[in-house]
Parts: sequence; structure tokens; C-alpha cells
Amino acid sequence: MADPYSILGVARSATEKDIKSAYRKLAKELHPDRNTDNPKAAERFGEITRAYDLLSDKDKRARFDRGEIDIDGNPSMPFGYGGGAGQGGGFAGAGQRGFRADGFEGMTGEGIDLGDIFDGLFGGRGGMGGGFGGSQPGGRRGPAPKGASVQYKLGVPLTDVALLHTQRITLSDGKTIDLKLPPGIEDGMQMRLTGKGQAGPGGSGDALVTIQFQPHPFFRRDGDNLRIDLPISLDEAVSGAKVRVPTAEGAVMLTVAPGSSSGKTLRLKGKGFTRKDGTRGDQLITLEVQLPEQDEDLVRRLDGWRDPRNLRARLGV
Repeated sequence: MADPYSILGVARSATEKDIKSAYRKLAKELHPDRNTDNPKAAERFGEITRAYDLLSDKDKRARFDRGEIDIDGNPSMPFGYGGGAGQGGGFAGAGQRGFRADGFEGMTGEGIDLGDIFDGLFGGRGGMGGGFGGSQPGGRRGPAPKGASVQYKLGVPLTDVALLHTQRITLSDGKTIDLKLPPGIEDGMQMRLTGKGQAGPGGSGDALVTIQFQPHPFFRRDGDNLRIDLPISLDEAVSGAKVRVPTAEGAVMLTVAPGSSSGKTLRLKGKGFTRKDGTRGDQLITLEVQLPEQDEDLVRRLDGWRDPRNLRARLGV
């Protein structure tokens, strides 16, 4: 007769805490999701689950210790014949589980509640409810629950957002994946990576990636447009000039018309953020005329010159 104590590696005098601790350790080590290339691990997982099923039930454990039932809960046969499950023709008495190699299918309503076992081991109960996947009519259980979802935050440079550059993210298991940003992406948007969460009895959960736009030293977002304040000199503003201006793709040449004032806004078409329809907003460049400090030559050149306009008339002063 298979001995559940030996299977779990505990003494017959083991406490409930000892049994649960031994099972958690073995379940973590032998779980099928972590041993996809080792079918023997799945079979062993089924064995330790059957052993825990019996020993975690006080009544069943006592009956087993008295020799009344075997590890599958089948009554011991009279006349010294212990023909429980797995012997002879595979007798299937009342309460037999009929495990598959992975240890999940075929558990009846009498099976153990593995919710507390896998809670914290494979990422939480994940909506398990009152049992391993939830009871269904007839005492059978529903699909095994998936592992918990894992939350991530991904900071994305503002220029990468505008160009939808693919981002690389490292998951909790150390693996890296390339994440494609969708058109029309918004700050705080959550992206779901199916099956990239924690492992669970019914498969892996998902990875939930929250996108966070990173501030840029000189670009800022304005709806679908990308804004920048561009310093120009007094001579460039007065006489006009061609100046270099940064964009998300790199620097381009921009024409500043003669007589341009601070606050004037120029527009570069299609240099902003990508919309849901694939089109792009614009880049808006606001000119900032910057004067040199304490430039005696400039002071001499402007000596006696006055602007005849009343620039503050619209302000009522």
C-alpha cells in the first residue's frame, strides 16, 4: 500500500502544519508549469496531491492509520488483500480520484481545497472561490484557476511615444520582451501581455503594463502636438534666419521670418504624436528672443533709438 507519509517525507506523528509545509515545498518544486520538460514531475505532483488530500483530512487520516482505507480513500479489502487503486485491475472504490498525470483532472467534490495552498505560492487565489477552480454540479470541479496577474510600470520617453518606438521590458522571471506601443497611446494606459504573469494550476496569469510618459528636458505634450520653446537671438529675430530645431526624429532646419517676435509660434506638420488612425499631430515651436546681458556694443547701437509703437495699449496702460 502506498504510504502518504513517505510520499510527503513526514513522520506519522507530523502535525497538520508539518504536513502542509511539506506539501507546499514539494508542490512548488514539482508543479507542472515549472517542469514542462519533465513528465515524471507531473506524475509526482499527482502523488503528493493525493497524499495531502488524505492526510489533511483528520477523519481520513485516522481511518488510514487504523488500516481501514488506502491512500485513495478506498476501503481495505478483507482477508488481507489490499487491492486499492493502482493494484491488480485498478479497483476504483468510493472516493477514488482518478487523477490524470498532471494531478488536476478528475478530482471530486471530496477533494481538498487547494486554494490556501496555492495562495501566495503561485500568485494568489485568482478567483478560485471556495475550492480548486470552483465546484460544479455533480461534485466535480471547474477549470483550475490561472496564476495571478503581475503589475508593471514602464516609463517611456516622450519622443519614443511620438514615434511609437518599441520598448523592451524585463519581466519578473528575468525574461525580456519587446512591447509595441499602439497608435493613440495615452499616459497611464494599461497594456495586457497574455500568459506573462505568475504560474498557476490552470496556466499562467497575465502581465499588466502601465505606460507612464517620462518628462522631457525641452519637449512637452499638447494634445496630439509636440511643443518646444526655441531660443533665438536678436539679430535672428530682426533680420530673419534659418535655424536648427530639434524634433522627435532629429534636428531639422526652420526658417525664422524677419521681424519675428517672442511668442510667435511656428508649425512643423506631422512631427507630433501618432493618433489612433495612424496620422500624426504637429510640432509647435514658440520663439523666444533672448538678449545678451550687459552687451555694451548693443547698447551703443541702440542709443537714441526708440520704438514708436504703444505695445501695451491693448492692456489699457
